[in-house]
Amino acid sequence: MSDKSLQFSAPAMFKRVKPKTVSLPKEDVVKSSPLRYDRDLPLVIEPRIDGIDLIDWAAGSRPLIEEKLLKHGAILFRGFDVASVDAFERFASSLCPNLFNENGEHVRDSISDKVYTPVFYPPDKQVLWHNENSFNQTWPRKIWFGCLKPADRGGETPIADSRKVFELIEPAIRERFIEKKVMYVRNYGTGLGLDWRTVFRVSTRAEAEERCRAAAMEFEWLDGDRLQTWSVRPAVVKHPITSEMTWFNQAQHWHVSCLDPGTRESLKILFTNEKDYPRNCYFGDGSRIDDSIMQEILAVYAELEVAFQWQRGDILMLDNLLTAHGRNAFAGERKLLVSMAEMLAYD
Repeated sequence: MSDKSLQFSAPAMFKRVKPKTVSLPKEDVVKSSPLRYDRDLPLVIEPRIDGIDLIDWAAGSRPLIEEKLLKHGAILFRGFDVASVDAFERFASSLCPNLFNENGEHVRDSISDKVYTPVFYPPDKQVLWHNENSFNQTWPRKIWFGCLKPADRGGETPIADSRKVFELIEPAIRERFIEKKVMYVRNYGTGLGLDWRTVFRVSTRAEAEERCRAAAMEFEWLDGDRLQTWSVRPAVVKHPITSEMTWFNQAQHWHVSCLDPGTRESLKILFTNEKDYPRNCYFGDGSRIDDSIMQEILAVYAELEVAFQWQRGDILMLDNLLTAHGRNAFAGERKLLVSMAEMLAYD
């Protein structure tokens, strides 16, 4: 065949080839790696190419995201610029259609039906690591935090692997908590905390008592229209999917020894008996948890914690049983969103 015939036959052959649409696998349009080389959490997922719609990608990648969440306990979605309330809610809904639509007893604002602000706490104070609502009878398995505006300084959301907390706590301490559990005691109407009408969203004592029974809490009415409640909850749970043991409680969030020195001194001046404090916790049999024990537990959390500076559009997704979270003190305006799903209960 001559060179001349090649010049005409090649274009004719290409005309018979039909173009095909090439679509990359879902995993190939994003990239993932741990935030720190020495920690498994959080796993950071970022777009590999421009123009990736995170909501669309997440809806088609639910099994992959669930697999990664169960392994790492926390996923940070970064670089997708999901920086509106509507986009944040649609993203969370793409992974869990039935988002929790009550913001609980905490002081926070509902931004939409299923999106809230973080719990209000003075910005100059640290919120210690905790597993969300683990002091309650029911709690979420999944939590999302979305950043609309990072603080000028501080305001990180430090996280810690609850499986490793369980492993690193001194065995004798761990066994005492497993055996005795944790008793959370709360006093409503002391002037420092919220009153029982606000917390339970009721107007009568009978309604408050009904709410207590539904939440598996014991209660007693005190003088001055005050209410005291107490409940015993596990300190350790087994994850319902992975069967891993996790340190799942809020002892360090409630125990008076974990408060900042200024707050502790104020409480000592106002109350002669620790059991009158707005909040406190004990072993499940009512015996005191020594301050030294709590300091050892705090040291484990501090050793394991991972913190990062928020960026606008970041979304942090947590498995609440596998990962504890907190909040560092901050300065300047800080706008974060919160949503929760997959409510579970101790029973």
